[in-house]
Amino acid sequence: MEQILEENKIFKAWSDEPWVNEGAAVRVSLICFGKTISEINLDGQIVEIINADLSAGQNDVTKARRLVENLRVAFKGTEKGGAFEILGKIARQWLVLPNPSGCSNRDVLRPWINGSDITGRLSDTWVIDFDIGVTQSAASLYEAPFEYLLHFVKPARMSNRELRTSKVWWLHRRRSEDLRQALAGIPRYIATPRVAKYRVFIWLNSTVLPDSRLYVIARSDNVTFGILQSHIHELWALANASWHGVGNDPTYNAASCFETFPFPTSLTPNIPAVDYESDPRAQAIAQAAQRLNELRENWLNPPQWIKRVPEIVSGYPDRLLPVDDNAAAELKKRTLTNLYNQRPTWLANAHKDLDTAVAAAYGWPDDLSDDEVLQRLLALNLERARQIKKE
Repeated sequence: MEQILEENKIFKAWSDEPWVNEGAAVRVSLICFGKTISEINLDGQIVEIINADLSAGQNDVTKARRLVENLRVAFKGTEKGGAFEILGKIARQWLVLPNPSGCSNRDVLRPWINGSDITGRLSDTWVIDFDIGVTQSAASLYEAPFEYLLHFVKPARMSNRELRTSKVWWLHRRRSEDLRQALAGIPRYIATPRVAKYRVFIWLNSTVLPDSRLYVIARSDNVTFGILQSHIHELWALANASWHGVGNDPTYNAASCFETFPFPTSLTPNIPAVDYESDPRAQAIAQAAQRLNELRENWLNPPQWIKRVPEIVSGYPDRLLPVDDNAAAELKKRTLTNLYNQRPTWLANAHKDLDTAVAAAYGWPDDLSDDEVLQRLLALNLERARQIKKE
C-alpha cells in the first residue's frame, strides 16, 4: 500500500556496493527517495525505516549531537606535507652531532608513528619537527636536519600553490598546534588509527609525534582508555563510522565518533582524572583497562624475546630490540591485527572484564544486546544535548 509523505524519505538503498569504472575500483551507496513510497528496502531486505546513514531501525545515530564535555580532547595527528621522516639510525647519528649554535638536535627530532605502526610493528621512524616560530635562519643552525630538508623537502614544497606550504618549507604543513597544546604536560596519550580493521587504542609516550592517519585523545588516565576500548564505545564508533580502503575497514574521527559519545556520568573527558580516582566505578574500569593493556603488551613484546635499551640520549622511550634472530622472526608475527584476528581466550576474557566494568559505570547490565546499547547511548546523548541547550 502506497504512503504519501510530507517530506522526502529514502525508500530503497544499497549501502555498500562495489563499482568498477575505467579501472578504478571503488565502493558506492545508491539511494532512491521520494514522498510516495510503498515498500522500504535496504540491501535487498524489507525494513521499517532507512536512516540518513543508510542504517535501518530506530537507532538513528545521525541525530546524535556533539557534547560540550567531549570537545578539545580528540585531535587528528600532524600533517608533514613532505619527506620529513627519517630512519631511526639516522636520527641517532644526528642526536649526538654538535651544532654551531651549541644547541642539540634533540630539539627538532622526535619519534614518529602512523596507523601501520599501531596495527603492525613499530617501524623505528623519526621526524624532523621545527617549532612554528622558527625562522629559516634559526632552523639552519640545526645543521644536519636542515641540510636534509634543504635537499629532500624544499624542492617539492616550493612548487606547492599553498603559500604556507611553500613559503615556510622547513615547517610541517599542518602542525596541529591545538593538539600540541593539549598534550603539553602529560606523560602519555591515547591513540587509535583513523582506518583499521579493529578499533584498538594504545598508549604513546608524549615525545612521540602522531601522524595525520591517527586520532589522538589527550588523556593519560586508565579510565578514559578503558571506556574507549570497551565494546560499548566500539559499538558507537562503528555506528558512526564510514568505511574505507581495500578491506572496507571502519574509520574513526573526533566529530562523529568521539565528541558525540556519552561517557558515564561524572567520568566525562572534561573532568580531571584526579577528581574521580576514588570513585569505585572508575577504579574498576582502571584496573580492568590496565590489565588488558599489560596482557596485550606482554603478547606483543614477550620479555623473553626483547631487550629494553635506553635511547642514545635521555628523554625518549626505551627501544625494544629482539634478543636474537629467532626472536626477531617471531616478533614480526606479533601485531595487534594478528592478535585480534586470533582473539585468544585470555584476550576475550580481559575484554569481558573491561566491558562489565564499563557497563556498571553506566548502571547497565552487562548482557544488553548491541541494539539496546545503541538505543541507550543515543538517548543519553540527546538528553545531555538538551540539558546543555537549556542552560
